[in-house]
Amino acid sequence: MMELVRWNPLREMSLLRNPFRSFFSDPFFPAEMAGDEGSRNAWPAVDIFEKDDKMVIKAELPGMDKKDISLDIQNGVLTLRGERRFDNEVKEENFYRKEMSRGTFVRSFTLPADVDADRIKAEFKDGILTVEVPAPETRKPKQITVH
Repeated sequence: MMELVRWNPLREMSLLRNPFRSFFSDPFFPAEMAGDEGSRNAWPAVDIFEKDDKMVIKAELPGMDKKDISLDIQNGVLTLRGERRFDNEVKEENFYRKEMSRGTFVRSFTLPADVDADRIKAEFKDGILTVEVPAPETRKPKQITVH
């Protein structure tokens, strides 16, 4: 015998949501609604990786001057701030397309506990900001000689 099921339009809409979600996650459509984690539209774009005994943060900041970039550490959070200024040499009505990111930005990164802030190094070269955060002494592996 067949069971009677009440029609629920909201359930039908949720079934439609999945094909649309996969359509917009296609590589030709940027993931604008992906949130901060994994978002392709976060600016500036950063790479974070571990190398030797340090964490490295690289940020793409082409066309910027290092005087317009600041790094701060407070309560275990490294904050990158800056401003890419608008180019005034071209009039607004002469643009065909404006895709370059401009304006102020803030990106924050939680650092491992017990990081020595005095040992953090930052270098800005060729539009790439490289920040090296040494691993805390307590987390570094230590070789013990057996006698």
